[in-house]
Amino acid sequence: MCDSSVELTQEYLDSLAALSGYTMPSKRSLTGTLFDNGWQLEEGETPEPYRAHHYTGIAEEASGEGTRRRSTTGENGRSRNLIFPPAPAPLPYPIVDNHTHMDLLDGEVEISARDALDTGQKLGIARIVQVGCDVPSSLYAVAAAHADSRVLAAVALHPNTAPELAAEGKLDEHLAVIDSLAADARVRAIGETGLDYFRTGEEGLEAQHYSFREHIRMAKKHGIALQIHDRDAHEDVVRILDEEGAPEKVVFHCYSGGPELATICNERGWYMSFAGTVTFKNSLALQESLAMARPELMLAETDAPFLTPHPFRGRPNASYMTNYTVRFMAAHRGDDLEALCRQIAENSHAVYGDWD
Repeated sequence: MCDSSVELTQEYLDSLAALSGYTMPSKRSLTGTLFDNGWQLEEGETPEPYRAHHYTGIAEEASGEGTRRRSTTGENGRSRNLIFPPAPAPLPYPIVDNHTHMDLLDGEVEISARDALDTGQKLGIARIVQVGCDVPSSLYAVAAAHADSRVLAAVALHPNTAPELAAEGKLDEHLAVIDSLAADARVRAIGETGLDYFRTGEEGLEAQHYSFREHIRMAKKHGIALQIHDRDAHEDVVRILDEEGAPEKVVFHCYSGGPELATICNERGWYMSFAGTVTFKNSLALQESLAMARPELMLAETDAPFLTPHPFRGRPNASYMTNYTVRFMAAHRGDDLEALCRQIAENSHAVYGDWD
């Protein structure tokens, strides 16, 4: 981590938010709780803070692209089951959710960051990396990391956001804000950045490539990790990393490659972060990659509120669900669960440093 990092003042963060037309999250949304007297974890039941009857109004909010709420319908156009999945048994050793989005809502729940983190902690998810996709969500990530020692921040412009900003003539302006945020001591990664050839057409690739290169330079400038979003773009992601010179710590968030990319990651010391997708029955290439990943290069994540692990695919997701993914990882690899949890925790600290 870069020794020149500083803690950005609230006044400075507010000024950046004002320029972006964004209101910084309230103290209540970050550190408030509905459960002043605590709550009891019931294995096999939805955790108390994720039960919809505690919240009003959110069910009527718009959902889907362009809102703060995951769509209430699935890719097939049918209504999703909006009940959060049950709590499994706590993990035997606390781990890190390497990539999550607490600012995005799911189901009919508007949970505070504190209640989300407390739930994860009860189930063995002791810490998280809160990830930005644009300036507002990156500001949220920094605010959340300042508010709670269980949170570290990653800041970036998502690869699908870059072409939109370029079309408005604002890409460099927004990249400059991300660079400013990256100087904060609680920001430990540039991400999520990378390439996405699934949602962006040929006309947007130049902006994506330019943005990705700039983010790589930021990670090296600030001496922090690079979290990569790589969808249908493995060859170009590796090529650009080679051309720019990869940062010391590279993480493939929601690892989506097959054995060929896993071999490259193993050879170059790049981290593979496995999300709920690795549990899906048709994810054979991911599962082969998981089996061959060097233990010291494995991380785990939710990418919540998306990518809920099997057998709850399509239902709401949250950091506590990393528990299910890690259990699958251990079973698939034939690893002892506690040993794998300890390895993931050690790897997470090697990438991001200390949380406290």
